[in-house]
Amino acid sequence: MPAIHVRGLRKSYGAIEAVRGIDLDVEEGEVFGILGPNGAGKTTTVEILEGYRARTAGEVSVLGHDPARGEREMKERIGIVLQQTGVERYLSVTEVVDQYRGYYRKSRPVDELLALTGLEEQRDQRVKTLSGGQQRRLDLALALAGDPELLFLDEPTTGFDPSARRGAWDVIAGLRALGTTVLLTTHYMDEAQVLCDRVAVIVGGLIVAEGSPDNLGGGTSASEIRFALPPDTGADALPDLPPGAKVLVEGDSVLVTAADPTHALATLTGWALGRGVTLPDLTVARPRLEDVYLELTKEAAPPHEVAAP
Repeated sequence: MPAIHVRGLRKSYGAIEAVRGIDLDVEEGEVFGILGPNGAGKTTTVEILEGYRARTAGEVSVLGHDPARGEREMKERIGIVLQQTGVERYLSVTEVVDQYRGYYRKSRPVDELLALTGLEEQRDQRVKTLSGGQQRRLDLALALAGDPELLFLDEPTTGFDPSARRGAWDVIAGLRALGTTVLLTTHYMDEAQVLCDRVAVIVGGLIVAEGSPDNLGGGTSASEIRFALPPDTGADALPDLPPGAKVLVEGDSVLVTAADPTHALATLTGWALGRGVTLPDLTVARPRLEDVYLELTKEAAPPHEVAAP
């Protein structure tokens, strides 16, 4: 059974249907990312999975439990890192972590939690003296206090400097190695590219694409082939490329965009070999996750208005 199983999930706020029928499975031990523009329904979806928000319709299972029931057995098996949290600012890091451990029947040792989140050197510091990045690491340590099987991360590195972000990535990668299932939301496409086994893009309350970061959307964006024209070769000498490929020539620079770069590249290299020339500065770039995401969300649908009865 998947760690998270969702079928036909819907959520309405009055006449506005924010989530319009989502189907989703998150397998045990994977890092799954939910992406989408503001107002797309991703936060509502995650809050329903966490048990903080009631759904209007649909089937939801989290670790075999219906989160709407608020069962302790489920709560003890999940951890949550919200965008903003509040803890006692005048306690030390160790004291706060130990306090949260006491809320669970099964918990990780304090030293293990501090080591896992890189807070060993701050163990005796008061919470109010921590930097933003250190505070976010403390949030993660508290979410891990009950040794969760499933961890929800809501924008885990918002406001981090590049070094702190990389450190957080290492922590999340370490959780995957330990077998923890992670569901995260993020606006950073590079973060999703590095961390996630699979991602889903939500637009207008619907999942519009799902898959690995490298193959999201089934190739909706074309790959780019760039090279310089060989010496004494004009653009009119270039070969005819497979259908759908587009060629842009600016001076000696050539850009070929193609949904099927293999055939286009084979045509170009075959042409060059036949003429006894090379293709200077040849590069082939697959679509980045950010490119695919922007293409999928460029016509982001507004929340759907439910017809009055």
